[in-house]
Amino acid sequence: MSHPFANTERLDISEQGRTADGQIVRLDRRLFMQLHAFGGCLDTALLVDALRSQPFGSVLYLDVNDPQGVALLTFSENPDFFVGELRTFLQRPPFLHLTRKPELTMFGRSYALGNEEDLERMLITRPRQKVCDPQWPWAIWYPLRRAGSFEQLSAQEQRTILMEHGGIGHAYGRAGYGTDIRLACYGLDQNDNDFVVALLGPELYPLSSIVQRMRKTKQTSLHLEKLGPFFVGKAIWQNEGANA
Repeated sequence: MSHPFANTERLDISEQGRTADGQIVRLDRRLFMQLHAFGGCLDTALLVDALRSQPFGSVLYLDVNDPQGVALLTFSENPDFFVGELRTFLQRPPFLHLTRKPELTMFGRSYALGNEEDLERMLITRPRQKVCDPQWPWAIWYPLRRAGSFEQLSAQEQRTILMEHGGIGHAYGRAGYGTDIRLACYGLDQNDNDFVVALLGPELYPLSSIVQRMRKTKQTSLHLEKLGPFFVGKAIWQNEGANA
């Protein structure tokens, strides 16, 4: 007896882009990024020294809302890194002695929209460069979940809504006020969020202004079920890592 799914089409879960002449390009790689937040840090120099001796890429933020708060961003193409090398590192001093804030843990993966020509740059290289750019030390990180109403819209309606949303981000980027990183976290987030977003820039106010402007878009005002919690911080350590 044949298996009921024996004749189904082979699944292709690679990331897909498109060249200028319309040819589809594929890449089965993506970057995973994770943010851990902590309290009870009295000496950030100890954390920086510990990170300096590690080969993996990392960013250390000071928490603007907690005078003893910090957050550690790490990234890797291999998810085993987070349950292996990183797990071991965080179970040793000085991070062992900090107080974890699990409500601010964020974990996601880079993804393609379908129109990128250079997938490796957009999925792997560019996110690393953005978070480690010393010209963009300020950051606002937050998760979000879309409402079911968005999924019920036609593809054209979704594109129109996303173009309105994206247009604001592009305008701020062209003006030099900031840039963003968008990560998918379907099934990876403890609170069932869909995306993790980072807004990065040279100053904090323009990033807050982006969030304010986004509130008026159709996606945010009509089709978001949940937004946040927000982590707001400034980088004091940035390193792309040995495998960058």
